[in-house]
Amino acid sequence: MVAERQRSRIEGYLDSGREEGATVALGGGRPSGSAFDKGWYVEPTVFSDVDNKMKIAQEEIFGPVLVVIPYDGDDDAVEIANDSNYGLCGSVWTGDNDRGLGVARQVAYRHLHAERARAHRLLHAVRRLQGVGRRARVRA
Repeated sequence: MVAERQRSRIEGYLDSGREEGATVALGGGRPSGSAFDKGWYVEPTVFSDVDNKMKIAQEEIFGPVLVVIPYDGDDDAVEIANDSNYGLCGSVWTGDNDRGLGVARQVAYRHLHAERARAHRLLHAVRRLQGVGRRARVRA
């Protein structure tokens, strides 16, 4: 991290995730070894068993933290994705381009990537705390 203050902030999110019942699947602390004696390092961390209402799912952490939230079908995934005050960037990964773009069109993010093998699409929609107004445009 760029400062000790930022590392402490991220560690607070790691503690919050554990306290709210998420499972640390990977990382979750400070790396060990002499290479990490100088600086403010945090291990890349993956949380599983995350509910979308948890702080680690709802707030922007600005650190190497990934949350995994299970979903039941496309509609549930869209509902989870749109249940946030933020929405700057996200991605939809799919093996079916039409399905992926259909989901991407329902998700209200400023920059949304729909990925399929070598195909790349970008959907723009300004939303919530990241901007005012709305543009919907797909670039191929």
